[in-house]
Amino acid sequence: MRLRVIGFSLAAAALIVATAEAQRRWYSGPAREPDVPEVKYDGQVTFARLKFTTGPGGYYFRGLPAWAHGYPRSERNLVKILKSVTSIDIHTDLSKVVAVGDPELFKYPLVYASEPGFLEMSDTEAAALRAYLQKGGFIIFDDFRGGHDWENFVDVMQRVLPGERPVQLDVTHPIFHAFFEIETLNFVQFYDRGQVGFYGMFEDNDPKKPLQLIANFNNDVSEYWEYSDTGYTPIDLSNEAYKFGVNYFVYGMTH
Repeated sequence: MRLRVIGFSLAAAALIVATAEAQRRWYSGPAREPDVPEVKYDGQVTFARLKFTTGPGGYYFRGLPAWAHGYPRSERNLVKILKSVTSIDIHTDLSKVVAVGDPELFKYPLVYASEPGFLEMSDTEAAALRAYLQKGGFIIFDDFRGGHDWENFVDVMQRVLPGERPVQLDVTHPIFHAFFEIETLNFVQFYDRGQVGFYGMFEDNDPKKPLQLIANFNNDVSEYWEYSDTGYTPIDLSNEAYKFGVNYFVYGMTH
């Protein structure tokens, strides 16, 4: 009986992943915007998600814009972990969605951005994001693949930070030791689509300066956050994903 239960759990996990992949490829319904509650800034640490214009093909998952994939379950679960294992007094009952060109962005020292492979940005927005990063803001880019996704991300960031380039990080970088000691970057990504990589960008391309952003290449760390309380993802992999998320947040808030 125990073997049957384990077999059923694995089958369910495989089914949920396969279903998610199918939705990514075959969804053809109407585009829709998620319901986003109004959240007023109150000075307490708040998880913020970056809203941006979604390019062609980015509404493939349930008709949602690329920036909203995983919203709000991913952050809702991560902030509970942050609250429980760190001394960061973060809101656990709400999160903020803030647009690239919104002046409110500067009130949030760290933002999370999903699916940057579909990120589109005007010159005004690129200038606003440049100012945000130059003033010490930190961005977590997650959930994108190689090919067009990576090329689009690099092109957009060249407009945001002209002359600077993303470089692959190794496990010795302080971000992987900001709270948890992450010993390997051989992360088991959610969709089994090749080798992952972790890229960052530094001011003036100087690795001695703090990171301005981190990009989870060919990866989707937040997918584990999103499904960690459902039983569809292995506990050990969810725990590893939370370690990355906590480290990113602690590093972004302290550097």
